[in-house]
Amino acid sequence: MVAASPPPLRAAVVGTGAIVTGSHLPALRAHPGQVELVAAADVDEERLDTFRKEAGESVAGYTDLATMLEEARPDLVLIGSPPAFHAEQTIAALRSGASVLCEKPLCLSLAEYDAVAAAERDGGPYASVVFQHRYGSGAVHARQLLESGRLGAPLVAHCQTTWYRDTAYYSVPWRGKWSTEGGGPTMGHGIHQMDLLLHLLGDWTEVRAMAGRLVHDVQSEDVSTALVRFASGALATVVNSVLSPDEVSRIRVDCADATVELTHLYGHSNEDWVYTPAPHSTGRAHSWQAPGPDLPSSHAAQLTGFLEALRAGVRPPGGGKEARRTLEFVAALYKAAFTGRPVRAGEIGPGDPYYAAMHGDHPDWAPPQAGLPHQATAKEHR
Repeated sequence: MVAASPPPLRAAVVGTGAIVTGSHLPALRAHPGQVELVAAADVDEERLDTFRKEAGESVAGYTDLATMLEEARPDLVLIGSPPAFHAEQTIAALRSGASVLCEKPLCLSLAEYDAVAAAERDGGPYASVVFQHRYGSGAVHARQLLESGRLGAPLVAHCQTTWYRDTAYYSVPWRGKWSTEGGGPTMGHGIHQMDLLLHLLGDWTEVRAMAGRLVHDVQSEDVSTALVRFASGALATVVNSVLSPDEVSRIRVDCADATVELTHLYGHSNEDWVYTPAPHSTGRAHSWQAPGPDLPSSHAAQLTGFLEALRAGVRPPGGGKEARRTLEFVAALYKAAFTGRPVRAGEIGPGDPYYAAMHGDHPDWAPPQAGLPHQATAKEHR
């Protein structure tokens, strides 16, 4: 007798804007029989109604998250609301018994991340971040090659997210503000490539950085650069920008036997990965290209592994210590840039101002308090 298939997991979405409609909904539809969208929540009733017409009238609509969690009882909640709400909504979903797949950033600080982690339970539910660039077949293959040593030891790396955003982009009220976006291109744009860099190269140990507010009238930065040392000894450069008319996302890792390079914009496939052998390794180059089916990076690709993990009762990818490592790296980049000092892994903890907020309450970068204009300089903030 053939065992009956388990019933599909019940899913709900929070926020029904472009990222949910354009990415999460197609990802859910790519897994028929495994997951069923049963509910959606959004404070904007008109936007919610538009989403339900696209998703299906059987999807229940709510303007209150707590009511949705109580009545719909989802197994999985996908969060695509503005960043300021992520931590609170994730914790509410976890406490209701639902696992969470949340758009980046999962939260606005390490303190918030640790609060989310405290709401998880052994055996689930768990929270994960959408870091979809890890999950394309090209990225999976590259990581396997690097971990196996087939490319030789990683030595030098470059990580580039140079995009362009105009003034109109920052007219959205929550953008460009620490309290609602958590940071500039370091937090909101380059975090995907930086996460992939850490996914490929492992633990970082030290970062030195600079940041600038060169064009846009915002609280956060519009460009940042960093130098990074990894536990392996490899050194890397990082650039995050929203000032770059020729937009590109790029990662390059120079190893002892080969260079592996990924060049794309918002998503990659196998053909975007290029392997260049060192002169002594030309005979091995044919074995490095990704074999088998080409699975582009996408929300659907990440959701595949997420659902498999939930079925198995284990932590889904994209959460836990690995996701925290990426957020800690972002906090360290900001701290290094704003203080002018190198920051080492593990040094930002409770009591450190950069644990509570990415701006670290730095007088040149933190939003001014009412009636208290900034008078200190960067040199005084040590």
